[in-house]
Amino acid sequence: MRTIEWDDSDSAVKMIDQTLLPGELKFIKCRNIAEVCEAIQSLRIRGAPALGVCGAFGVALSAQLSRSNTVEGIIKDMNAAGDAIKKTRPTAINLARGVDRVLQAAEEGGLDTWLVKNISLEEAKNMADEDAAINRKIGKNGAKLIRDGDVVLTHCNAGSLACVDWGTALGVIRSAVADGKKITVLACETRPLNQGSRITAWELQQDKIPVQVITDSSAGFLMKEGVINKVIVGADRITQESVYNKIGTYTHSVLAKEHNIPFYVAAPTSTVDAESWDGQVQIEKRPDDELRYIGAGKELNVPIGVPILNLAFDRTPMENISAIITENGVFYPPILIGELIL
Repeated sequence: MRTIEWDDSDSAVKMIDQTLLPGELKFIKCRNIAEVCEAIQSLRIRGAPALGVCGAFGVALSAQLSRSNTVEGIIKDMNAAGDAIKKTRPTAINLARGVDRVLQAAEEGGLDTWLVKNISLEEAKNMADEDAAINRKIGKNGAKLIRDGDVVLTHCNAGSLACVDWGTALGVIRSAVADGKKITVLACETRPLNQGSRITAWELQQDKIPVQVITDSSAGFLMKEGVINKVIVGADRITQESVYNKIGTYTHSVLAKEHNIPFYVAAPTSTVDAESWDGQVQIEKRPDDELRYIGAGKELNVPIGVPILNLAFDRTPMENISAIITENGVFYPPILIGELIL
């Protein structure tokens, strides 16, 4: 079951609506660019690799919808759609790269309008297939770091729902389990949207991998008590200096370092941004209401009038990371990100 794919019968981007989990597994279809942008902004689709593929399919969709009868006109429509998609979420680099990859393929190979539309769609489909294969390689490379009997802490969701299939951090755990190792996962609830308790726990339950949900603030104590053996997380962007991931990741890295617990990052090389430094990366701020209210009933959680700072991501410095796991292998400190993409 893929998180996101192209629906040929309906010429639409089909995806799991992750805002409904764990209560309901429902697929939705985006038939225009406004619906794609809304799905990204509302987190119906999320996770760096999945966003990259969503960006690719979104631009391909704009080509199919274009009413222009010239190559130049279709490319113009695709660029406009790409700009709108890129603005939805700024921190994860995969989204922009998915957009740019399809645009480049269309511009280089689109000798006529038929080719522009078909090349765009095929490139997006290829990207989805590649993501699934890459995550399997990440899982295989990382599984050797996990021992039989480990209790592994993870944060947010870096599973199949953050990708097209298999997952990054959870892909490593799935691969270790497939190798016959008995693993228990502690999933942080991951405030404010509880993507750990809602999504990670749901994924692992479906796979019958033992999982227990903990509050974010429990991690340090459980490390001190010797309950946690490993920490493994995903990434939304990797720069020269830091790994950007869901807010709270940095805290776990500090705690893991204090208690001599390995802290691993599992991510595809598509998240590597070798050109950027920390001051150049915008950290996304989410809407206040995600913290101010609880649940669909909108029960008040923070008094009206009290300011809220709702950061989506934080930065974990390279010196806090034990290894980065990619499809190209496992990389240990000193980590030079240029080596990750060779």
